[in-house]
Amino acid sequence: MSDKVILTKTRTLFRNNIRNYSMFIMLALIMIIFALPPLTNGNNLSPRNFTNIFFQYSYVLILAVGMVQCIIILGIDLSVGSVCAFIGAISGMIYNTGAGMPLTLLVSLVMGVVIGAFQGVWIAYGKLPAFIVTLAGMLLFRGLTYIVTNVNPISFKDEGYAHLATGTVDEVLGIQPIGGLYPVSLILAALLLLVFYVVEVMGRRTKIANGFEIPPRALFIAKLAVISILVLGLAERFSRYRGLPVVVVVLGITVFIFNFIMRNTVLGRFIYAVGGNSRSAKLSGINSELITFTVFSIMGLLTGLAAVVSTGYMNSALPQAGNLFEMDAIAACYIGGVSASGGIGSVVGVIVGGLVMSAINNGMSLMNLGTHYQYVVKALILLLAVFYDVYTRRKAGLG
Repeated sequence: MSDKVILTKTRTLFRNNIRNYSMFIMLALIMIIFALPPLTNGNNLSPRNFTNIFFQYSYVLILAVGMVQCIIILGIDLSVGSVCAFIGAISGMIYNTGAGMPLTLLVSLVMGVVIGAFQGVWIAYGKLPAFIVTLAGMLLFRGLTYIVTNVNPISFKDEGYAHLATGTVDEVLGIQPIGGLYPVSLILAALLLLVFYVVEVMGRRTKIANGFEIPPRALFIAKLAVISILVLGLAERFSRYRGLPVVVVVLGITVFIFNFIMRNTVLGRFIYAVGGNSRSAKLSGINSELITFTVFSIMGLLTGLAAVVSTGYMNSALPQAGNLFEMDAIAACYIGGVSASGGIGSVVGVIVGGLVMSAINNGMSLMNLGTHYQYVVKALILLLAVFYDVYTRRKAGLG
């Protein structure tokens, strides 16, 4: 293959995936800019700060995984912050009875599914707008939180509840550092990369055998190299401070499961079909109401998980918890490439979008800037992200 053909294919591939690449580039630039001496003097790149970013903002990433599915089908869930506060309060009460963390987590997830299904029935079968139903849910569950807590924080009887949100696998397993490095994150990163290489190579060979167009070998190798550097670099940061966070494992499993569902299952294809054109999906035999109900039930499940994570990070169940959680999750989705017109978006994209928001919040916090500045910056970024989506769709003749 000539150099000219390779260059042409590379340009085409980049142009077709420019939104995905731009998010990674933006994240890298944000981390580099905040590392400059006038800003944080490199403190944002320290092992401790990398770990704290995931401790502090994992709930946003978990919520974004569910929110992306809602937005793809042209829905929205404004209730997730209030539901997080409500489930956090109930789970705290359950944990304090001595039920243990596994049972507390299970009950939280079940409560989340029930709440999501409750709202999903009104949206899917009652034909009410998701905006109105979840706005009502936001008010309902905020009020219920105040009622069950009597507007008082709920403290936990011990530190066990917080292990999911702020503990590390190395500490839980009692593994000591070797040469100053906690080994679990490095071992797991190596294993994941090995599996990733095998899957990518087999997928490439399958595409070649079936006559599909594939990127040039040099670009394929470069992709593997960049991903390897990112994964090993993150693992190295974790290994230098307390080890692999438990919440990163939970987040990784969540992302893997729902990324697989969205990309490789019938349910995922149906979700995109309903978001792309619900009427055509209906005429094709897709049960749009069931898909909508399922999406909001999944959103409830992930809200229950986010509730436990956010409550564990605070190490208490606060009546005012969950404030603006829904805004953070929605912003992560739009920054991560979800289309305002529905039918377009990916789990990996919104995770990168959430990390962009987290890096900005974290950087400004390290600079001792107030939350009011963070609101202004997040608002501007959200506007620019949606404008970019609308502009590119119009340019491509899609809307």
